[in-house]
Amino acid sequence: MNTLTVSVITCTRNSEPWLGECIDSVLKQRSVNIDYIFVDGGSTDGTLERIRKLKRPYTLLERGQEGISEAMNAGLEIARGDIIAHLHSDDFYLGDDALYTVVEAFQRQRCRWLYGRTLRCIQGQLHAEGFVAPSFSHAQLLRGNFIPHPATFVSRELIWRVGGFDPRLRYAMDYDLWLRLARIAPPLALPQPLAAFREHTGSLSTRERAQAMREDLQVRLSHTGFNPVARAAHWLRYAVRRQRERLSQQQVAHA
Repeated sequence: MNTLTVSVITCTRNSEPWLGECIDSVLKQRSVNIDYIFVDGGSTDGTLERIRKLKRPYTLLERGQEGISEAMNAGLEIARGDIIAHLHSDDFYLGDDALYTVVEAFQRQRCRWLYGRTLRCIQGQLHAEGFVAPSFSHAQLLRGNFIPHPATFVSRELIWRVGGFDPRLRYAMDYDLWLRLARIAPPLALPQPLAAFREHTGSLSTRERAQAMREDLQVRLSHTGFNPVARAAHWLRYAVRRQRERLSQQQVAHA
């Protein structure tokens, strides 16, 4: 058994359709100490009943319908683990050794945070990410977020040092956090997929894609400073991405 504990924080709100697979993926992780935390935002669909059926220790916070950043920070406040993981209720870990791999890397490499890759889960089928992530640098991360939320793990000390998630952000709170973390310590990048990210029409990032892209831009600009050339480059990349997104939506609409 590894000596480090992983706090897995899952935020829920009417998550019953997906929560079972998410929970099962955590329960089957082997040889790892897990501090399991749920933060619920007022579920009425059976989510709470599913959580309360758990046969292993867990912590459940029931809160009002606040934002996701506030919910994730609430989980941070009570987390006891050495390593913090946020696994949303519609995502899940791959295999039974994802967290073991993470803890081993923390102990062996003495890193302060790390990320692996994800697979896309679409209608129950797993697919590759569809792109090749670049080598990490702060400058490269500022061009675009290639760090997947469900496969990112941060030491509790480091995440508190940067202040957790910004509650003013609705979509790009993780991206903003990665940029703040990277200014203090570079992450370890693992090549293997550690989690699956579920894509469905009910997810916030899918349903409100245009707003999410705009907030991504705002985060980039806030971390860029007043360099006019760099800011113009961010605006140009945003315009190109928005045009590609519009064309993609038009193709879907006419399919």
